[in-house]
Amino acid sequence: MTDLENKALDEAVAKFRELMESQLARAKKIKEDKDFVDYQNLDKIVIGICGGDGIGPIITKESMRVMDFLLKDEVAKGKVEFKVIDGLTIENRVKHLKAIPDDVLEELKACHVILKGPTTTPHQGDGLPNIESANVAMRKALDLFANVRPVKVPEEGIDWTFFRENTEGGYAVGSHGVNITDDLAVDFTVASQEGCERIARLAYDYAQKNNKGKVSIITKANIIKTTDGKFLNTAKKVGEEYPDIVTDDWFIDITTAKLIDPARRKDFKVFVLPNLYGDIITDEAAEFQGGVGTAGSANIGKKYAMFEAIHGSAPRMISEGRGKYADPCSMLRATVMLLSHIGYQKEADALEAALDKCMFEEKKLTITGRDTGCTCEEFGDYVMETITAGK
Repeated sequence: MTDLENKALDEAVAKFRELMESQLARAKKIKEDKDFVDYQNLDKIVIGICGGDGIGPIITKESMRVMDFLLKDEVAKGKVEFKVIDGLTIENRVKHLKAIPDDVLEELKACHVILKGPTTTPHQGDGLPNIESANVAMRKALDLFANVRPVKVPEEGIDWTFFRENTEGGYAVGSHGVNITDDLAVDFTVASQEGCERIARLAYDYAQKNNKGKVSIITKANIIKTTDGKFLNTAKKVGEEYPDIVTDDWFIDITTAKLIDPARRKDFKVFVLPNLYGDIITDEAAEFQGGVGTAGSANIGKKYAMFEAIHGSAPRMISEGRGKYADPCSMLRATVMLLSHIGYQKEADALEAALDKCMFEEKKLTITGRDTGCTCEEFGDYVMETITAGK
């Protein structure tokens, strides 16, 4: 090797050591966090409303309006408080050169749960600095280790719940890869024992409590033998503690095929899978339900929880002046999950039933993203009127 190549390699090894030291410290910290927060024992639940950017503030504001309607008595009694948090716009993040500016992160940490709008992530070729995804940063900063996404299509026999590990895998250090030379770039995949174990246990607990009967472990452990192998073996070990639940395992590539196989997809119930695979396959799964605009997601940790739409920030809608026609349904589905998580199951059920009616049954109003359909606010009114009619 040339002197320049040797120097580049030495620098890369030093960066790798620093990165691995930080990951060992993270692994040690997550082992120390033991218990989940008990919302029923809190004097007041603080719900952060973080709009993000693009269409995020529009659809998040509408979801807050619906949630305030459902929880107005709890708000009046001081049991629930909404805290609006600005500062996750791409402009503010670029200004501070941080995925989440420090003051915004402190505001987020002052909440128990967060309803978060979509955020724009810089990518190669867009002229923006290399800032980590705000979603990835928030999941790591608040240790939101489980991304939970349900997909239901009763007429197709589909009732799936995905438990995607949220803080490790290919996304753990996604902005810390190394260009060793112009000819070689390297990224990293991370799996810790505690990280693999806690996501598996959450998936099996859910399957047991909800009578799902089967957990499918999804990896590419035949090729990614070390990290995917750890994930697979750890999840299988956890599964042995749940003898009433059937465990099977699939490779990610064949799983994507079997989800579109009518003869096989009904067999799936609960999935547990690493970060990157979970990101891809849950978007595929959402298409069966009507697309990413129809699906919400939960990000669960032991101390914090964050709920969000699974689609992007749609900057083109804003630049074309169509923001007020944005579809709030994915955020409202996330709101259902938030309400259930903090113990307001009756309100969650009422909102979910209203959304099913408004989106799939009555369909008195249609969201098209343009002036050919209703506005975001008009759809919110329709949902609240449907809830009232159903009481």
